[in-house]
Amino acid sequence: MVIHYKCPNCGADMAFDSKSGMLRCDSCGRTDNIENMAGKKSTSPGTYTYEMDEEDKRAAAESFDYDYADPNDADEPSHHSTFRENEANEYHCRNCGAVLITDLQTTATTCSFCGAGVVLSDRLTGNLAPAKVIPFTISKEDAQEAFKKWCRKGLLTPKDFMTADRIKNITGLYVPFWLFDLNGKGEVEATCTRVRRYTRGDWIYTETKYYYVYRKVDLNYLRIPCDASKKMDDTMMDKLEPYHYSNLKNFNLPYLAGYLAEKYDYDDNQLLPRVKNRVSSYVDSYIRSTIIGYSSVHYNRKNINIRKKNAYYTLLPVWLVCYDYKQAEHNFAMNGQTGKIVGKPPISMGKVAAWFTGISGGTFILLRILTALIGGGLL
Repeated sequence: MVIHYKCPNCGADMAFDSKSGMLRCDSCGRTDNIENMAGKKSTSPGTYTYEMDEEDKRAAAESFDYDYADPNDADEPSHHSTFRENEANEYHCRNCGAVLITDLQTTATTCSFCGAGVVLSDRLTGNLAPAKVIPFTISKEDAQEAFKKWCRKGLLTPKDFMTADRIKNITGLYVPFWLFDLNGKGEVEATCTRVRRYTRGDWIYTETKYYYVYRKVDLNYLRIPCDASKKMDDTMMDKLEPYHYSNLKNFNLPYLAGYLAEKYDYDDNQLLPRVKNRVSSYVDSYIRSTIIGYSSVHYNRKNINIRKKNAYYTLLPVWLVCYDYKQAEHNFAMNGQTGKIVGKPPISMGKVAAWFTGISGGTFILLRILTALIGGGLL
């Protein structure tokens, strides 16, 4: 089903407004609270709202205890099903009747003919409905201005790139993520030393004391994000963190109005090894931080076990910026909540050469001054 959100006042299209956090009509200025819309259906023709099933509203599982370091510890089963990718549906815009052509992952888009924002609800309902969403808090205009300021700060970027006047397009996209709640248990045994050197008379002594060190930790990590889209670069998405979960909301279809959105390519079980590896490094780092004050640390035994407690299918806001520069496209991403920008801008070899020349020239002058001072007996 194709859903348009029509203004009950004037009949124009409504879209999510990042500043107010409400559905807004640009034509007459009417706003509607999205959270109050759940469970209602407007009597105005072509105006829809969405009500999630209780199964899709499940909150975080309550914390629980279990025996430590059990090798048979199993991850909690996920309560969702996968979607089939062998069928394509034809959609029509309710405004102009044009055919909407999308790939199988698209869940929200805009009509190429009339520009209306549409939501493909059948790709977001039932078992395919996200559990959570962080709405956009940065508007397209603010994102564009922030990107221009970011370009101007590049110390080694070309001057004509810093003008940021070649933005090809900037697109607001809800990227599918899984937020994982995991428990990490760690147990280590280590041999540590403290070395002391001292002098008595003509003799230099080295005293080495050996210590047996044992650590056992039980840590919980909540809402570790992992992007679930094939199209998104994993490294770039990781660098967009952190997201502030104080604005994490139960999913509701109107949040997508006026933006693009996709459904996940990878389910949480497919992503679990990646996120377990990430959290394992956190546990290891924490254990290391507790073993301090020693000259050396040798691990005799280390056991780290990561267990999934829960996973939430979540949509997170990202502005994608495509920038044309010297007949090449440079892609950047901006956190749609915090404004953090990631990407690799072009480098000016002239600025790099000037920077190295300045460093080497400054070093040469410093060496001449030191030589003169030493020669004059001042140092």
